[in-house]
Amino acid sequence: MDNMGQIIQWLGHHYFELIAAALGFVAIFLQIKQHVCYWLVSIVMVSMYIYIYIDARLYADMSLQVYYLVVSFYGWYLWMFGESKSHQPTGLGVSTSSRSLIALLAGISVLLFFLISWILTTFTDSDLPYWDAFTTALSFVATWMLARKKIENWLIWVVVDAVSSVIYLYKGLYPTAILFVFLTVLAVVGYRNWQKDLRQDMA
Repeated sequence: MDNMGQIIQWLGHHYFELIAAALGFVAIFLQIKQHVCYWLVSIVMVSMYIYIYIDARLYADMSLQVYYLVVSFYGWYLWMFGESKSHQPTGLGVSTSSRSLIALLAGISVLLFFLISWILTTFTDSDLPYWDAFTTALSFVATWMLARKKIENWLIWVVVDAVSSVIYLYKGLYPTAILFVFLTVLAVVGYRNWQKDLRQDMA
């Protein structure tokens, strides 16, 4: 088989993952711009990745997508209506996390890491249980912070995305690995953009 035939065959085999990765690029740009449609794209993307991660035996990542799916509806509501009880579209502004909240979320991350590690090593055939648990635990926390528009969520995503890109490269999920390399860079861009918005809101 010639090179072109191999490429076509590879694309045909990985088309589902390629579409999901492409939606990831769309989602991150909407996230940086704080556009509420980010959550709608996220709902479609994470639904696709549930299947992808089951197939790759990344069970913690799969469970994380289910969590993403739930939080996507929560985040969509908050970004659209803010915390107003009148259900009017007031939106939610960028904010920083207090020291007490950071300490609480750090503690939750550690507890989640040990819990997920135990589940993966005890009940699954995961071949990367501790790295899978590490990125999953941090992602649980970062996603909640994103829904609340806590600016520090970007700093956590830099770590998660960088580690995840290596995991997916190891697992042969090349489109997803490439996606997460870009997500690492874009997380830095997102942090800087949200910093500007935060300064403007505080001015």
